Amino acid sequence: MARMTVTLDSALLEQAQEALGVRTKSEAIRIALTEVVRKRQLAAALAHRGQIELDLDLESLDHLRADP
Repeated sequence: MARMTVTLDSALLEQAQEALGVRTKSEAIRIALTEVVRKRQLAAALAHRGQIELDLDLESLDHLRADP
């Protein structure tokens, strides 16, 4: 985990803490960064929607889920 000094908008950080229901600034920043990355990954996945052909039936899917 990296330690660093950054300058942040105090009011915005307090709003984020309140909106997220967290006590610490570090937790609010961690959640916010995680959410940004998750949203970008979701957008990238959705950009490929309909471009990949999968030839799976329910039985094949169940088999794939069962295999470790």
